[in-house]
Amino acid sequence: MSPALLGVVSPNSDVCSGLGFLETARAVDTSRLFTKEKGFFRGERFKNASRKHKCYSYFGELGFLGSRKLDVVSRVVANPSGDLAISSEQLVYDVVLKQAALVKEQMRSREDMEVKPDIILPGTLGVLNEAYDRCGEVCAEYAKTFYLGTLLMTPERRKAIWAIYVWCRRTDELVDGPNASHITPKALDRWESRLVDLFNGRPFDMLDAALSDTVSKFPVDIQPFKDMIDGMRMDLKKSRYENFDELYLYCYYVAGTVGLMSVPIMGIDQDSLASTESVYNAALALGIANQLTNILRDVGEDARRGRVYLPQDELAKAGLSDEDIFAMKVTDKWRIFMKKQIKRARTFFDQAEEGVTQLSSASRWPVWASLLLYRQILDEIEANDYNNFTKRAYVSKPKKIVALPIAYAKSLVPPSSRKLGSN
Repeated sequence: MSPALLGVVSPNSDVCSGLGFLETARAVDTSRLFTKEKGFFRGERFKNASRKHKCYSYFGELGFLGSRKLDVVSRVVANPSGDLAISSEQLVYDVVLKQAALVKEQMRSREDMEVKPDIILPGTLGVLNEAYDRCGEVCAEYAKTFYLGTLLMTPERRKAIWAIYVWCRRTDELVDGPNASHITPKALDRWESRLVDLFNGRPFDMLDAALSDTVSKFPVDIQPFKDMIDGMRMDLKKSRYENFDELYLYCYYVAGTVGLMSVPIMGIDQDSLASTESVYNAALALGIANQLTNILRDVGEDARRGRVYLPQDELAKAGLSDEDIFAMKVTDKWRIFMKKQIKRARTFFDQAEEGVTQLSSASRWPVWASLLLYRQILDEIEANDYNNFTKRAYVSKPKKIVALPIAYAKSLVPPSSRKLGSN
């Protein structure tokens, strides 16, 4: 199950099927790489890895702000041993609070101290620009609409979003790419070690260098990146989810994390009255909505891989089982079940609608485009009479053409004069 990542490619993975992207076209001599006063890019030489074309049959969508604070109830659940454990929602909410605190601390630091310019060694600026350009090329090829939207952002934000997009794609490809069958937990451990290195200013290759530079400039925390890797670990060992609490945690790992990574880059409008915490909670809401939509769209595709990303307890309550899914027959029981699942996904989209306006004005259009296009996939599932076994729901080109100017018009609406969640 591909996570809902950054970008608005048409909600139809056919545009990516059978294609590959070149991580970087050639080896780069970076022995004189960036030196910065705050400890990033200390002149280490990049390790040069072999380059391969990779098929990436996945499209991404950006999950972002919601209309109000995501209601997260502090509750406990019983685990199989009978002990009490924190629910997935509360676990994720704790991460949200940490990310919001990081941004607020960064904002206070900028107010209290003078920010000194970066020190870049001669000859290295071109290498870094090339790294960002390559990230932009990947984004332009596989997330065309979103890429166009990023061109409205400031140059620094635009490049940073490209760098995050590419890292998320490469991470997902580890378990969903052509070499997925050869990926082991140890390989993911090595990928996480590489992540830690780039956050400490020791990037492995050109594309890592772009992200390493990004996290040195913006208050981006490593935890959401680590959590996304944990989502890949779940895909290696888990193919069933007993209840929505388990599924929610998976959706956070592979999609909600993208919102937490991206909020500091997108920026919040200076006229917004929303608290930092509510912004992060809303970012999480749309990430969850996008991933739930992925799951409902891909039921048949996942079943053919032996995977069921639907709550087992809710299936049983509806009188359904894995065998019914593998039979791939649309029945009245299935229609009733799907209506409830679609309603839940729309609830998360509803939480996201108004909050997009809390973003900085230059960042709103790609987010609105993502939200409007992705939400329409649910409409297409209904139009297919809930047959997500043999029919793939996607938004047609004419509908996308209609949606994009609507998204642009919505992006021009400034933040409301009321706080998120107020009546």
